[in-house]
Amino acid sequence: MSDNYMMEREEIHSKVMRAGRRTYFFDVRATKAGDYYLTITESKKFTNDDGSFHYKKHKIYLYKEDFSEFKDSLNEMISFIIDEKGEEVISDRHQKDYKREDDTNSETEETPTSSFTDVDFDDI
Repeated sequence: MSDNYMMEREEIHSKVMRAGRRTYFFDVRATKAGDYYLTITESKKFTNDDGSFHYKKHKIYLYKEDFSEFKDSLNEMISFIIDEKGEEVISDRHQKDYKREDDTNSETEETPTSSFTDVDFDDI
């Protein structure tokens, strides 16, 4: 690879944020012209049935001309979520045995037996 290509891909500044199975990488890189842009990479670990694992990566390239609108939109969406659901994480929904409140109420309520009639087929 040429030195010019390596300069283009050079990371100027980086930050890593780990979040469970996901890791986010924030990297400032330089264009050929020497300007900076941001890449945001989500890397998620997946385990195969045989115990081996692999990563899936998704990358966003964010250029300076989009910073202001991106920041405004991100802040708006974050505020909406916090206003609607609060800051508490509802992690129960990610558990295998999680049941919605509607589900738990229906299980605890007893079905009235008076609406059912025992039928003895010998009587027919």
